[in-house]
Amino acid sequence: MSSSPSSDRSASSLSDVEIVISRSAWWLRRIFVMALIAIVIGGLAGAFGVRTNTTTVTDGGYRLSLEHASLARAGMDVPWQVTVFHEGGYGKELVLAVTGDYFDIYETQGFSPEPSAATRGAGTLYLTFDPPRGEVFTLAYDAYIQPSSQRGKDGSISVIGSTGQPVATLDFETRLWP
Repeated sequence: MSSSPSSDRSASSLSDVEIVISRSAWWLRRIFVMALIAIVIGGLAGAFGVRTNTTTVTDGGYRLSLEHASLARAGMDVPWQVTVFHEGGYGKELVLAVTGDYFDIYETQGFSPEPSAATRGAGTLYLTFDPPRGEVFTLAYDAYIQPSSQRGKDGSISVIGSTGQPVATLDFETRLWP
């Protein structure tokens, strides 16, 4: 004769187990769930996206401005655009010196406009451009953060004068969300 399902329940080995949840465990679970909800809402609101910063310095007759990602995540497109203003134009060439290893966090399509020459020495990337028309030169770097990048980088950019020395320098940094 087979037993009915109701008789199997009464014979369960778990029927006499009492589940007790401590008050502290109950509160910890609620706090954890609320933190997860806050993270999801923050993500939906864009709180963990790209933050940009524009830094400007005026020195030696040049105004150097950089728009860059100050905070980003791996895999995201980010801005990196330099604007140089020099009253009266630029002479025979414009040379920008950038911290070379800063660009290691990026995957890139390149600079626009392309430099007429690029050299790297002692950790600095020197980008030489034919003299732009007018007083304003803009350089854009088409890039996104490499998916494998885990940490940000610091850097500096300088306008190199006719004597070969920096005449205007600004420092910047990009931090990455984990």
